[in-house]
Amino acid sequence: MDEERETLQRIVSTLVNKNDEIHNFIDMLNHTISNVQVNSSNAISELDEEFDGLYSVLHEMKGSMANTIQQEEARKIQALQDQLSQCSRALESSEELLELAVQSLDIKNPVELLEAARQIKDSVTVASAFRLSLKPKVSDSMTHMMVDFALEKRMLQAVKFLPVPKAPEIDVAACLVADNCITISWRMPEEDSRIDHFVLEYRKTNFDGLPRLKGEQHWELVDYIKATQYTLSGLRFDTKYMNLRVQACNKAVAGEYSDPVTLETKAFVFSLDSTSSHLNLKVEDTYVEWDPTGGKGQEKIKGKENKNRSNTASPKRSTNSPRASARGSRDRFAGESYTVLGQLSFYNASSKALLHTFRAKFTQPLLPGFMIWCGGLTVMTGLQVPSAVKTLQKSENGLGGSTSSLNNVA
Repeated sequence: MDEERETLQRIVSTLVNKNDEIHNFIDMLNHTISNVQVNSSNAISELDEEFDGLYSVLHEMKGSMANTIQQEEARKIQALQDQLSQCSRALESSEELLELAVQSLDIKNPVELLEAARQIKDSVTVASAFRLSLKPKVSDSMTHMMVDFALEKRMLQAVKFLPVPKAPEIDVAACLVADNCITISWRMPEEDSRIDHFVLEYRKTNFDGLPRLKGEQHWELVDYIKATQYTLSGLRFDTKYMNLRVQACNKAVAGEYSDPVTLETKAFVFSLDSTSSHLNLKVEDTYVEWDPTGGKGQEKIKGKENKNRSNTASPKRSTNSPRASARGSRDRFAGESYTVLGQLSFYNASSKALLHTFRAKFTQPLLPGFMIWCGGLTVMTGLQVPSAVKTLQKSENGLGGSTSSLNNVA
C-alpha cells in the first residue's frame, strides 16, 4: 500500500512538473505570436518610412534636375534672343545702305556719284551686317539634359531585405560555472564575415529548463562582444540557475537570439562560526569586529535598563544555557589569541588544485583557524560572499576595527 502511494505521489509530482512546463510553453507561444504581430507591424512601418524617404529623395532629385533643365532652356533662349536682336539691327542698317545705294545709281553728276559711292563703300565696310555670324550661338538640342535610370532601376529591383545574421549556437559543453563566474562559449552555424559583434543577455532564475516569461527578472545585457566567448565575473549566485542567450549583429541589423541555455549556479555562502571565536571578537555571519568588553558591557547595560524598568530582579542565568555554553567554548582562547574559525578546504585560487588534505583520523571535525594580528586579513575563498568582513588592525590606542572583504577569485 505504501509503495503504491509513493508511486502515485511520484506520478503526481511528474505530472505537476510537466503541466507547469506546458503552461510555460503556452505562455511562450502566446508571447511569440504577440511579438510576431508587433514586429511585423513595426517592419511594415519601417518599410513605409524607407520608401517614403526614397520617394522624398527622388522627388527632390526630380525637382533639382527639372530646375537645371529650365535654367539651360532660359540660357539658350537668352543667347538666341540676343543674337536675334543683333541680326535685326544689322538687317535694318543693311537695308538703309541698300536704299541709299539704289538711290545713288540715279545721280547724273560724275563727281557727286563718285562721292556717294565712296561714302556707301565706307559704310558697308563698317556695317555690322558684314561682321555678324550667321550661325546660332547655341543649338536646340537638349539631349545633354536627358537621364537614363536603367541601372538604378535594376539596382532597385535587386533590393532585398537586409542580410540578417543567423542565430549563434551556444556550446554548453564549453561553458564553465566556477568562482562566482560564468564563461559562456558559442559558435556560428556557418562562417559569416559580415558579423561585427555579439550581444549576450543573462538573467537569474530558480527554474530549470526553458526561460519563463512570468515572475522572472529582467535580462541583463552585455553589448559589443567581439569574440565568441565571454566571462561574466563578480556574480552573486543567489539563485539556482542562470538563463543565457546570444545574438549576432552586423553593421546594419541584429539577428535572432540563440536557443537559450540554463546553467546551474550552485551557491555556497561563506560564514564564520561565532561560537568558536575569541571573547573579544564579535562575529555575525561574515562580519567580524573587535569588542573590547567581550559582550559584557552590552549585558551590563541591558541589565541596568531592565532594573530601571522593573523592581523584579533578573533571573540568574543557567550555566547550561546555549549562550553560556557558547561563551564557555570561547573561553579556551587566552591572552591575545584573537582567533575565529571559518569551515574551509584550501585550494589554489588559480589552478583550483587542492593544496592540502589531512589524512589522519580525527574524532572531531577539523576546522581551519584565522588569527588576526597587527594588520588585516583577506580570505581568498572563491565562494559566494554576501557581505564584507571586518578584521582588526593595531592602532595607537590598542586594537581597532578595520574592513577587509572576502574576495571572490575569478
